[in-house]
Amino acid sequence: MTITQLRAFLTALERGSFTAAAVELDSTQASVSELVARLERELGVRLFQRGGRRLVPTESALALRAHAERAVGAIHHGVEAMRALTALESGTCTFGVLRNAAYYELSDLLQRFHEQYPGVRVRLVGINSALVARSIAAGEIEAGLLVLPVDDAGLSITPLIRDEVVYASARPDAPAHPVTLAEVAAAKLVLYDAYAGWDDPTRRQLRERASAQGLLLEPAIEVENVETALGLVASGTADTIVSRSIAESPAFPAGIRIAPFTEPLYDTIALARREGTELSPAARRLADMAQDMLRARAGRSAVA
Repeated sequence: MTITQLRAFLTALERGSFTAAAVELDSTQASVSELVARLERELGVRLFQRGGRRLVPTESALALRAHAERAVGAIHHGVEAMRALTALESGTCTFGVLRNAAYYELSDLLQRFHEQYPGVRVRLVGINSALVARSIAAGEIEAGLLVLPVDDAGLSITPLIRDEVVYASARPDAPAHPVTLAEVAAAKLVLYDAYAGWDDPTRRQLRERASAQGLLLEPAIEVENVETALGLVASGTADTIVSRSIAESPAFPAGIRIAPFTEPLYDTIALARREGTELSPAARRLADMAQDMLRARAGRSAVA
């Protein structure tokens, strides 16, 4: 059985005749008919009922169709991938990044990639991780970096690094000791990622832990950006939670104190792609660069 035979079979099935298939394949009617006949002999089944003006597929043909499409498609995608891999000169890559990518030193990811592959068009989508996961599963984004946990149905997840989540407050009586969930539940909170709400992975972890202890977490204020939340914290309006990467960045407002949780809480940053699919060469290279940058940063933080 050859790919040429399967391609002839699929084209005849779609076009309804060997003559029409031959035109599409730039071949002859006799050649297409012989390829299908050879395939029938090898399989020991009849794929078409012949004799009328139009080929009528048998049950065997309909059963073979999906398998043949996958085989022919895999070869086609493999050839295209090899061609692109040798050049990476064109095409479009859509990749999801962390909403707060700048705090993970990923702000120059696009610049580095574009310097190496200026012919590839890139769309970096920076939205909440819960939305990145849904977009990847729906095929709207090829792959992306996100924070766990997310609903991972249909996704292939590769964890990369962990980042501790801490409590942030500028109140005069801000806790200097590890914070309990009971203290968090009793505090006036401002939480960011208002659109994602409790689908946000960090919020989701916090609420699940609180629920397990019979506690209710309700923010007094919700905003979209972490910078807005930190501005309110710095003014003493409310407290919040942030990753340690944000808390240790130069942009973190002076006067805000941080404290860990009594039971340490972590964001796990991971690479996600659709299950059962291969990334385009451009997406694979972008993913590799992002992973290298994250791991290098984690290594520097560990040394520091």
